[in-house]
Amino acid sequence: MHTISYVTVDVFTSARFEGNPLAVISDARGLTDAEMQKIATEFNYSEVTFVLPPEDPENSARVRIFTPTMEIPFAGHPNVGTAYVLGQRAEIFGKPVGDRLRFEEEAGIVEVSLKRSGGRVTATAIRAPQPLTIGDTIAEETIARCVTLDPGVIVTTTHAPVFASVGLNFAVAELNGLETLAAARPNLAGFQAAAGRQATSGHDFSLFLYARTSADPWHIRARMFAPLDNVPEDPATGSASAALAAYLVSLAPDAEMNIRITIEQGVEMGRRSVIALDVAKSAGIVTDVVISGSCVPVMRGEILLQD
Repeated sequence: MHTISYVTVDVFTSARFEGNPLAVISDARGLTDAEMQKIATEFNYSEVTFVLPPEDPENSARVRIFTPTMEIPFAGHPNVGTAYVLGQRAEIFGKPVGDRLRFEEEAGIVEVSLKRSGGRVTATAIRAPQPLTIGDTIAEETIARCVTLDPGVIVTTTHAPVFASVGLNFAVAELNGLETLAAARPNLAGFQAAAGRQATSGHDFSLFLYARTSADPWHIRARMFAPLDNVPEDPATGSASAALAAYLVSLAPDAEMNIRITIEQGVEMGRRSVIALDVAKSAGIVTDVVISGSCVPVMRGEILLQD
């Protein structure tokens, strides 16, 4: 019987059964692309990662990330969770594990640092693999139709709804408060129509909504919807959080900034996640985005590939 081992972790949380679950196949050698996709579909998590030996021996591993429907070039919680799992090991493909890892991914090299206590990894931090890019703006009516809201609840004081990316593209939009954010309900027809019109996203239309207060603008509550990717709602989306954080810092009037931004997500789902983002800005340009969070191990087992 051909089997392959997996572990799952809850990411961006220190409480088991909260945060965003992730399955990690820590040795995916021998799996075909089709098998990886079937495994990801079977788990039906927002993402599953498959770890392979690096193409460049200077790096730690090659990491492939699959949603239930497709492979994607980068994502936040899969990297944080995969780094946590691999960081518990003495070695990765024969190389000792230190406190820094480098993952080869389609979007580029993802640099990882591990925080340890008593010899165990307690948190991981990853650096966004690409600089901030901003795509087309999106009509308020399009956003509102996707989540069954009135267009008037969309705040455009700081920015219009827009595509943003630091490795994976998302539509981002601000709402006028937590009650409005809680009232959002994904409308599949709205997402299908939005995806048919957009041309700047490298994957199906995924929408990151957020709300914040003027008293504490760097503490943000967010929700992410991607029903076209079989993810009606995601409890924690590091790549979207990083894109939003970078974009908001780019819009701030200060030319020089080093700021910690906290994004809470998954609250409305009963899976609260806390995503920390450290953003650096120099001469008016965002130069660095680091995504960090804690993880909790949940399950381990074997996948039966054939009898």
